[in-house]
Amino acid sequence: MDSKSVFNLCVCLIGILILSVHIVSVILKRERRKDENALLLFFAFTMLHFAAYMQYTLLKQAYPSDVLTMSFYTGFFIANNIEVLLFYKYMETYSNFPPKIKKAVGIINLSLFFAFVLSDIVNIFTHMYFTSIDGVYTRGKFMLLCQGYQFAMLIICFIIVMLDKGLIVREKVAFSLYCTLPAISIIVQNLLPGYAIAYLTLLIATEILFLFLNVEKNIRIKEDEKMLEDAHIKIMMSQIRPHFVYNTLSSISTLISIDPDKAAKALDEFTDYLRTNFSSLTETRLIPFVDELKHIKTYVDLEKLRFNKRLDVTYDIKVSDFEIPMLSIQPLVENAIKHGILKKVEGGSVLLKTYSEEKSYVIEIIDNGIGFDMNGVDFASNKHIGLNNVRQRIVSMAKGEIEFKSKIDVGTTVVVRIPK
Repeated sequence: MDSKSVFNLCVCLIGILILSVHIVSVILKRERRKDENALLLFFAFTMLHFAAYMQYTLLKQAYPSDVLTMSFYTGFFIANNIEVLLFYKYMETYSNFPPKIKKAVGIINLSLFFAFVLSDIVNIFTHMYFTSIDGVYTRGKFMLLCQGYQFAMLIICFIIVMLDKGLIVREKVAFSLYCTLPAISIIVQNLLPGYAIAYLTLLIATEILFLFLNVEKNIRIKEDEKMLEDAHIKIMMSQIRPHFVYNTLSSISTLISIDPDKAAKALDEFTDYLRTNFSSLTETRLIPFVDELKHIKTYVDLEKLRFNKRLDVTYDIKVSDFEIPMLSIQPLVENAIKHGILKKVEGGSVLLKTYSEEKSYVIEIIDNGIGFDMNGVDFASNKHIGLNNVRQRIVSMAKGEIEFKSKIDVGTTVVVRIPK
């Protein structure tokens, strides 16, 4: 086997391996975009094209014949046309040019494609593009016309890409390189006859497409999703902060008519609390659990001033060196007090406990209030917007989980797990 054949086999083998990795990475995605489906089809066909050329390189060593050569090169040029067709389909789904232009170019594309595929088949009988003499590929007089479809469509694609204002520079570079590299490969091919320069440039071009376009787009989409998630968290925080302040002031307001002195004391304490903890109330990131515990104790102390012996809250804090979303546990304690304990005439107790498991930090809020029927509650309804807010922030910000357990006339337990 000569050096040219070895070079060509190596190019094909490397191309097959690289394209296989890219194809698997796209297939394994849970949700694929429309342009990724087009890219998958384009890469899969390109990989088969490499495999076919590799097989031909091996076969022609043992079976040099005119039939094999003519069959392969006829398929080779048709495959080139199919690749350009699939490349256009990928570019069409990826880019942003107007529907009218897409329709017009689509008609031109298919018309040229079928015309040149037909001419490739006709060449078997006319030998106007190429022929085979004693198993050796020999060019015909009109060889350059054989690649007319490819050149015409790549020029059209290049123009469209340059005019597409929705593409960033990186995307334009990737598409334009795929459009121009084939022309460069033809020039180099004339200087190095027998070497699969076209396949090498095709491999480089497809790799640029994957790295510059698909990988870049996935990164950008992740960044956009993160921005949307942050915006959503800020909206949820804007809902929960006034809720905390309003409920606390409401407790103080109720206390005024019962015991003005206690109300004045409570207002002073709450004012001092806001002054020292305002920064944490504006925080949209995770905060230390000890800071959340301060919010809880501030609220509980105010409620104790109002309800005295009807409310008993105890703390069993075995671990506190972890972080949680701000005001995520306080609403759960508040919910236990208002909707569990205080709906009983005699009141009841709430236990807030934390402990460590192998993979998680666990927070439990346990009350012996009126409880509720788990089957009769829809936590996704608007009636439970506060709990939904807490649940979403625990899941999205801390990657945690929250579980409710309740029995009527027995009480309710809320378990929050935060991964270590």
